[in-house]
Amino acid sequence: MFIIVKVILVFLEVVLKGHSIIVMPSTQKILEQMGEQIKLARLRRKLSAELVAERAGVSRVTLWNIEKGSPSVAMGAYAAVLHAIGGMDRDLLLIAKDDELGRKLQDLGLLPKKRALKKEAE
Repeated sequence: MFIIVKVILVFLEVVLKGHSIIVMPSTQKILEQMGEQIKLARLRRKLSAELVAERAGVSRVTLWNIEKGSPSVAMGAYAAVLHAIGGMDRDLLLIAKDDELGRKLQDLGLLPKKRALKKEAE
């Protein structure tokens, strides 16, 4: 009975809030660190939250969610805020630029496969 109630509550939360993004705890920490770095970049430039939100075309609440590292904020909003802070949206191009694991996996697939030795005719 408790499980059914819990499932219904989670379903209602998702429906009422629109959608919920679930991320791994390590990913959540990365988002929080990124949000903190965005906030510090804004503060170092002495830009108010209202000004950055206006320049980025997002609400003050969305900016606050970005600075808290919320996973439910659209990637485009993060990019708009980074641009509004001072052209920092170009830093997004660094994401997955040097994909070492992907390159190794790709290289393994590119290696020629070894052929079986030919059997000599009797």
